[in-house]
Amino acid sequence: MNAVTETVDIPSTERTLGEIARELPGAAAVFRRFQLDYCCGGNQSLRAAATAAGVDAAQIERELAALAPAPAEAPEEPLALIDHILTRFHDTHRRELPELITLAHRVEERHAEHPQVPRGLARMLEHVSEALEEHMMKEEQILFPMMRAGGVPMITGPIEVMEHEHVEHGERLRQLEALTNHHTPPADACTSWHALYAGTRKLVDDVMQHIHLENNVLFPQFGAQRY
Repeated sequence: MNAVTETVDIPSTERTLGEIARELPGAAAVFRRFQLDYCCGGNQSLRAAATAAGVDAAQIERELAALAPAPAEAPEEPLALIDHILTRFHDTHRRELPELITLAHRVEERHAEHPQVPRGLARMLEHVSEALEEHMMKEEQILFPMMRAGGVPMITGPIEVMEHEHVEHGERLRQLEALTNHHTPPADACTSWHALYAGTRKLVDDVMQHIHLENNVLFPQFGAQRY
């Protein structure tokens, strides 16, 4: 009962975005709506992040307070969380990105003369896919085996590399959102264009959640090996 009470009462403007997103189901969706970066920027307090974004921290706090308790979306136990990340995110990225790239090529070719066509989106998605694939392979072949072994002193290096690459992924997501007008197709967009932007929106949501679970939930559990 106490744990539930703490979960419901946590929305405080002095707590970090990462803490709130980790402990309060539904908080991530609120942060996304207000365009607050809870993954790479998870160490910011809610107040600081809201001020920087020019939004009302009190309004966000009220929305967080209204969220009902719900089961955690991902396990916190490290080995189970690694398995969750592999199936929920690694497999999903590899399955969905090729179709998004195909759709982007189709939209760019068929609507080349449209003033709002997202020129360069297909190539951008290819860069995202290549970067994610390289990143995921490092996790699967180096970092995650170290974690499954219980962590070793040299785990500091791989974790820091992953965190640095997460920042780079975050920058690509911001570029993607700018190019797609935050995934908003024009009024006369065709079905493929709508499907493309629905897919890019899901991609951004998935990658942000992927980064959040690693930065704010998985990596801190190996903090003892990092000092």
